[in-house]
Amino acid sequence: MRRNTRGLSSGLTELRTFCFLLCSDKNTLHSDVDKGDGSIKYILSGEGASSIFIIDENTGDIHATKRLDREEQAYYTLRAQALDRLTNKPVEPESEFVIKIQDINDNEPKFLDGPYTAGVPEMSPVGTSVVQVTATDADDPTYGNSARVVYSILQGQPYFSVEPKTGVIKTALPNMDREAKDQYLLVIQAKDMVGQNGGLSGTTSVTVTLTDVNDNPPRFPRRSYQYNVPESLPVASVVARIKAADADIGANAEMEYKIVDGDGLGIFKISVDKDTQEGIITIQKDLDFEAKTSYTLRIEAANKDADPRFLSLGPFSDTTTVKIIVEDVDEPPVFSSPLYPMEVSEATQVGNIIGTVAAHDPDSSNSPVRYSIDRNTDLERYFNIDANSGVITTAKSLDRETNAVHNITVLAMESQNPSQVGRGYVAITILDINDNAPEFAMDYETTVCENAQPGQVIQKISAVDKDEPSNGHQFYFSLTTDATNNHNFSLKDNKDNTASILTRRNGFRRQEQSVYYLPIFIVDSGSPSLSSTNTLTIRVCDCDADGVAQTCNAEAYVLPAGLSTGALIAILACVLTLLGGYSFQCFLCESSHTNPAWTVTLLFPLALGTFLRTYTNVPLYCVLFSEQPMFLWPCFPMVYLKHSSEKKIPISFLKSQ
Repeated sequence: MRRNTRGLSSGLTELRTFCFLLCSDKNTLHSDVDKGDGSIKYILSGEGASSIFIIDENTGDIHATKRLDREEQAYYTLRAQALDRLTNKPVEPESEFVIKIQDINDNEPKFLDGPYTAGVPEMSPVGTSVVQVTATDADDPTYGNSARVVYSILQGQPYFSVEPKTGVIKTALPNMDREAKDQYLLVIQAKDMVGQNGGLSGTTSVTVTLTDVNDNPPRFPRRSYQYNVPESLPVASVVARIKAADADIGANAEMEYKIVDGDGLGIFKISVDKDTQEGIITIQKDLDFEAKTSYTLRIEAANKDADPRFLSLGPFSDTTTVKIIVEDVDEPPVFSSPLYPMEVSEATQVGNIIGTVAAHDPDSSNSPVRYSIDRNTDLERYFNIDANSGVITTAKSLDRETNAVHNITVLAMESQNPSQVGRGYVAITILDINDNAPEFAMDYETTVCENAQPGQVIQKISAVDKDEPSNGHQFYFSLTTDATNNHNFSLKDNKDNTASILTRRNGFRRQEQSVYYLPIFIVDSGSPSLSSTNTLTIRVCDCDADGVAQTCNAEAYVLPAGLSTGALIAILACVLTLLGGYSFQCFLCESSHTNPAWTVTLLFPLALGTFLRTYTNVPLYCVLFSEQPMFLWPCFPMVYLKHSSEKKIPISFLKSQ
């Protein structure tokens, strides 16, 4: 089969495969068997047959039915065959051929990553690279110049240029200043066919921003400033805010301020507001119009970080003058001292002078001052002050042990303007005198075992004193004169502000006496010395083998049958009195007990029943018993006492009166 192509040379191939270069809308296939008499017909199959390509069955002409795009598909593989029209049988073997789409310049270059944004430092030298742009062309790069692109700049000159082959954009002018213009819009063109006439082109935009460098020094808008402030303005208050202008931005515009000269170096200070880059002038010390009415400050502003490349442009600092005028205000009286420490003895008499405070009007009018005590700081009114002289005196007796230091506030008011009030503070320390006697350091619970041995220490005591002598306390212990010769206990002064209580005998018996009261005399070392008598209560207890108290309660004690003659006479007298129809009185006494709050119970077993009588809160140590029963039988009463501490105390003897 032979192939003819319109506009191209044709020929035979030894193979049954042909390659068509499709450059027109018709190509022809022709069989050598075809004599042109119509006996042969041609058929076409394969990729795109019937849909894209059709064949004239009579002539073998192949036609394209639609516009072809190489960028969509560059090759098509088809099969063609010549058949006998009558028998429909092949007259030659089937031939396969490839149709290759020949490229034409039908695609313009495109910037797939555009539009672009880029930045370059201001003042950059000529030729500084900014950004590279890239365009792509869908045409065949292996065929002709359809895909060979060159770049050019359509907008952005004379500030920038572009490399024709690489698309690298560079600065084209020196000293481009961000403060003059900070942004440029460039239009870059990419054109195929090596930029020749007839080539296709595409464009993109490039936004170039000049980034800031520190090329501008700070400058104060004014050479001098003036501010008025009242003299009453508190320390740390803001007097003024000043700002040096800087055309730069960000870190390049950060400032440092300092006072370099003037007469207010110790009175004012300046710091920077990091948000606004302002210089903040504040007060360091109190202002006083009467002392100084104005101050002059020389203030310098400088960039925090200067760029060495631009130091030739001039000093990156500037100075200005700030004048501060102090305005007079009516001020309250001022005390000569912020705190007045004073001392007074607690023994001082009412009306005695403690000390004096002084205040004056700081204004030029020098108004007279009147004094008073802020009673919120002296609620008990211990002190008075003379309204004119400021002399403080005592108004009440003082007690160091109640309040050792009095902190009072003294008010000073201007006579001409009472609303102007100054405050002074007085700390009055009360000096100690020996006006408190020593006493037991605690309530002691002292016990002695029934089987205690002579010389045994049963208690160690100490003392306390509310006074505070400068050399510390020294206490002396002894028994009172009445107790010195007792046979039960003794006292040893340990010479270290303690004393020991010792037994003098053995064989203590609860039934005989369960509680002892030992009066102890304590003297302090004050001048003059003070003393007190403190009673130590000692309970007799039943102890175990280790000397540990087991019980200290008094047991009920039944009077024995062998009563003494005196007891029998007393009972007989009561019986005779009752039999005569009269009331009787019997006193049951415990001779060794003097503490009240006793409970007394008497139990009489009688012929017709038991008679019981109880007395509570009995004073002193005697119990009165009075009753008149209908029947009485001679008996031996069981009697016992019970203290509020639940200790049962036996009756030692019974007597009649």
